[in-house]
Amino acid sequence: MHIVTRAIHRFFPIQQVFLLWMLAWCAACPQVSVARDAGSVSQPESISVSELPAQAVRTLELIRAGGPFPYAKDGTVFGNREQHLPRQARGFYTEYTVKTPGTRSRGARRIIAGGDPASASAQFWYTEDHYRSFRQIRE
Repeated sequence: MHIVTRAIHRFFPIQQVFLLWMLAWCAACPQVSVARDAGSVSQPESISVSELPAQAVRTLELIRAGGPFPYAKDGTVFGNREQHLPRQARGFYTEYTVKTPGTRSRGARRIIAGGDPASASAQFWYTEDHYRSFRQIRE
């Protein structure tokens, strides 16, 4: 038993150093998220329509007009699994592809609509990195 206790005491300082190193690293890295209240979502940055790529402006115009959309997944429910957008009931958000020049697939760019996309009260978000970050579109 004494051998085990001695081994634990020898190892414990290493654990303390590692813990202190991890805490310092987390404090220095803004990308590391800190646990937050389950009900809170930080508000995404915003972007004006004039700052959007031309393809995103075109997609926004198609959304407002009700289509036709070039991709079969356009208008489907966006689940907000990453919870980067404010929490809403399933079906509140729909997603639309923003064409990315030079790609054969749908690419990573999307516009997410919140609420009825044809209504004046609809909100829109733009992501260029496949849902890792969002910017709310200011119209």
